[in-house]
Amino acid sequence: MFGLLSLYGAGGALAVENVEQEAAAAAKLAKKYAPIAMLREQQDPPCDTDEEQYEPTSVDTVLGNPSVTLQEFVPGKGLVDVKRAPSAEDIAGLDGDYYLNLRGEALGETCEYAKGFRRLVAEGKAPAVTYAHIAREGGHGGFVLQYWFFWYFNQFNDLHEGDWEGMQISFESAGPAAALAAAEEPDEIILFQHAGGERAGWDDSKVQKEGTRPIVYPAAGSHATFYDSAVYVENGQEGSGLGCDNTSEPVRELPLRPILLPNDVPATGPFVWLGYGGRWGEREKGYNNGPTGPQTKTVWREPFTWMAEQRSTSPRLPGGSIVGPQVTGAFCGAVETASELINLDAKSRPAAIVTIAVVVLVIALFVGFTKWGPIDLERLRARRSFGQIARTARQLYGRNWRVLVPIALTAFVIVGGTNLLADQLSGGGGLDDAAGRNGLNLAFGDLIRSFALPAAQAVVAAFVVFFVRLTVEGRPAGLRPAVLGVRRRFWRVVGAQLLASLGILALFLTVVGIPFAINKLVSWRFVQQEVIFTDKRFRDAFRGSSDLVRGRWWHTLRIVVFFVVLSVVLGPMVSFALIFTTLPLFWTNLLGALVFALMIPYVALGDTLLYFDLQARAETEGIKPRRSWKVWRPRQFGRVVPVTP
Repeated sequence: MFGLLSLYGAGGALAVENVEQEAAAAAKLAKKYAPIAMLREQQDPPCDTDEEQYEPTSVDTVLGNPSVTLQEFVPGKGLVDVKRAPSAEDIAGLDGDYYLNLRGEALGETCEYAKGFRRLVAEGKAPAVTYAHIAREGGHGGFVLQYWFFWYFNQFNDLHEGDWEGMQISFESAGPAAALAAAEEPDEIILFQHAGGERAGWDDSKVQKEGTRPIVYPAAGSHATFYDSAVYVENGQEGSGLGCDNTSEPVRELPLRPILLPNDVPATGPFVWLGYGGRWGEREKGYNNGPTGPQTKTVWREPFTWMAEQRSTSPRLPGGSIVGPQVTGAFCGAVETASELINLDAKSRPAAIVTIAVVVLVIALFVGFTKWGPIDLERLRARRSFGQIARTARQLYGRNWRVLVPIALTAFVIVGGTNLLADQLSGGGGLDDAAGRNGLNLAFGDLIRSFALPAAQAVVAAFVVFFVRLTVEGRPAGLRPAVLGVRRRFWRVVGAQLLASLGILALFLTVVGIPFAINKLVSWRFVQQEVIFTDKRFRDAFRGSSDLVRGRWWHTLRIVVFFVVLSVVLGPMVSFALIFTTLPLFWTNLLGALVFALMIPYVALGDTLLYFDLQARAETEGIKPRRSWKVWRPRQFGRVVPVTP
């Protein structure tokens, strides 16, 4: 201090003292409001990509790491190795095409990164920290306290080494010391999400806190940060981060220790890495390229202007479903598939072109080469093509909607009630509860969803099938006669579905039986029709359905896939389209469930018309002979045996 007094005089000493006081106040403030991260807990570490494999950590996980190479891209030469295990001093001041290349390939086997990070944690080289930074902006009073999270790897629809996310809170006071002296609380908070963010008032009900420390939810793999546990639809700047950010349970609590950064980029000292303008990861195409550091971001230089431009909400996907599939799985799966194709294109353009060409060809073959007319609604027992079945089912639905729509609405009681029971048994408190609960209750809930839900849907579909039977037989057809007819066959309808589900599951579990399970998914499709139209017992119904499909399996598969995909996709598509409106999530989910329920009669009509078509084909072509797979009859095993009517 005496040296400083002689150099700067009394005024200079006072300025230095103020700087030191502000630094001490900033460190105290950073500790007071340091966030607590809630990370999706891994059930099967270290490479379970559905959960969080990493933690916010220190840049020292890559600096000085012998598995990291500093590279420079030189035009005409490509990537040139500069130094292995580069230190903070080695990268300070570098700008342009420099890359910190970790061991592994972002578009290759990403489990290598998870294993590498796990080793660093085990060795005590990956502490759970966050970098705190005081930022100001000309023309704006007050200051912001930023928290930057450095992640070892980004495991999302975009894949890249290194990741920078975080949050900031704003104060009206001139500086940290004044904010502490006045016991001032933050004014606003914003969480960083894919180059964008979601802001809120500090006292907003969605901002969770433990004392003064905000509780934040980094999405698994993508590390975009949110206020709650849910599944969010995100689309960052220029399309970055498109997909489903998952912060749903189970989660684990991780308090983060703050490390205070200097206000400006230093020329010397432990934080000289702030002057690195290159990439914190390997060189890749598009969004798979390694990210640049915090000091390159607009929010670092213009925190108030940037924050004012960000949104105040994040679209959430419904957490449950009243009837039908969840929009979460359908939409997230579609985006993930599209992202994999984009990543494949980044890795190999020819492979991506071939993949797209194959998909287009399959779709063209699937919907093409069919006859769409004529349509005959008077003679339902007839041979029809794929297109004729689809159109006849639609017109039959339209003609009888006064009966079929009420049947569809029974799904809300039968299927919805079963779904609600499964949700309650799995420990949920409602249809919008977060998924992922643990324990015995969850096992019971999964058991009901796996077996009771298909059986409940089969009951609703059975009403439609029996309605068709009454129509074909020329008897009075309505909701009440259909329900009464199914009630007399209730246990056979439910039992047939349960036996089919158990049999197919058992075949899948054997692994070697998977091809047989796939075969039975189609061959047993008409067990319900056999029960309702012919009053057969279980064994005879299964055999009757298989006999009709045998020799016509591919014809059957094509039509079955069409109806199944249509019923599964339409409801989630409607829900997803409504997510971006002001409609509450419950009503969004309800409308999607309504669409699914209304599709049940259409699918049941399609299946029944296909059943009639197969019967007509069998009458003209005969029942195809079957092969015996009974191991207790070795002389017949694998051989064609006569079919008894």
